[in-house]
Amino acid sequence: MFKIYEQCSCFVKSEIRLMTANNSPSNSKMRRQPQQARSQERVNYILSAAEELFIEMGYEQTTTRAIASRAKVPVGSLYQFFPDKESILKALAVRYFQQEYQLFAQLHTKEAETLPVAVYVDRVIDAFDHFMNSHPGYRAVYEQLLNLMTYSAIEAMDNYEYRIVDELAAFFAKLNPKLEAEKCQAIALVVVKVVSDLLWLATSQTPAKRQLLLAETKILMLGYLNNYLGNQIRD
Repeated sequence: MFKIYEQCSCFVKSEIRLMTANNSPSNSKMRRQPQQARSQERVNYILSAAEELFIEMGYEQTTTRAIASRAKVPVGSLYQFFPDKESILKALAVRYFQQEYQLFAQLHTKEAETLPVAVYVDRVIDAFDHFMNSHPGYRAVYEQLLNLMTYSAIEAMDNYEYRIVDELAAFFAKLNPKLEAEKCQAIALVVVKVVSDLLWLATSQTPAKRQLLLAETKILMLGYLNNYLGNQIRD
């Protein structure tokens, strides 16, 4: 699912407060919030240009001037929105988190409640694996983000994790009303942590090994969820 693993303790933490009231990726420590569509479009150009350069050159070698040049905006315009390169990196992470949440929501509709558990597991794991591997900047952004974070920040759970775990727990509760709320929370947390760890690991493997890890992840999750949901989801 989301890029979560033990050292990160999930998504990104309180230091950068990724989830905001209006869900805008531009709220991650920006100097000025884009108020008009044209300004938001400029911010998106800046973020996309930065993503490309982080992949091509690496975070350390990329400068704000290079980002502005790639985005075809004056460097002064970049600084109107972003005080530094780190704030751009964090805004990119926010954008990824929002896209991942949208994908999560698409996979947990009313129709999903009627799926056999094996089909559900396949869909979720395949969808998030595809997301991670169709966004080349995903790993580059998160790896650098971890390097910039303090241990205390890593320890704090971000709002995104709470939201996903809560909604996944509610989904499981619908599938098996006999499960207590606390149990559903625990199951959801295990699923998010384990799947995220393994999918993140898979992104660094050869194509053949990645497919093997995906298959093993599905077997692991199918066996785990069948303990609680196997008799509840209709075939």
